[in-house]
Amino acid sequence: MLSGSADYVNRVLRNKPMGMLTVTGKGVENIPTTIVEVTLGVEIQGTTASEVQQSVGLRSSAIVALLQSRNVEKLKTTGVNFNPTYSYDNKPEPTGFIGTNLVSFRMNTEQVGILLDEAIVAGVTRIDRVNFIADDAATNEARQKALQKATHDALTQASDVLGTLNFTQREIVSIEVNAAGELLFPDPVPRRICARASRDQIIPIIGDEQQVEATVTLQISY
Repeated sequence: MLSGSADYVNRVLRNKPMGMLTVTGKGVENIPTTIVEVTLGVEIQGTTASEVQQSVGLRSSAIVALLQSRNVEKLKTTGVNFNPTYSYDNKPEPTGFIGTNLVSFRMNTEQVGILLDEAIVAGVTRIDRVNFIADDAATNEARQKALQKATHDALTQASDVLGTLNFTQREIVSIEVNAAGELLFPDPVPRRICARASRDQIIPIIGDEQQVEATVTLQISY
């Protein structure tokens, strides 16, 4: 009789519903940025449309020629604008025109300060954007390491929780992965350049680190 009761209890225990534990692990990798993406160009105001158009065209051509001679990567036009300007004392009165031509490019962070100094000499009046990024190979490697860290973190959490409760892990039922890179930027470069400094003064450009994060969510039965 006792033996039969024990068999019955064992069958019930073997067929009992599974519990489910969900844990999310996080992994972070920091890598130095080695590439800078810059948006710059010219903004010219004048009294006549032809004057502004000619000035923008001449300066833009000189800037593009300089950038091409320095073998920058992914050079492209990002903005072209030409609009009338007005004064608003009593009623809108036309005062002239304003023209803008912007380009963006990528290059090595260590060399960009010298190039920006040369670009100002060539006619740049605006530096709108400076972004720092890591190269693709370094980012992919960092993403793999972040995923490994996130997986280990999730498994450690599960082991700690189930061990504390005296439960036994059965199997991993589902896996959800999310990996993304987050860029960390230094203070932005001023949007306008009013005058060039002395010829031997180079604009200091200091990169930051790129943080690559990953999360792994596991559903584990017990």
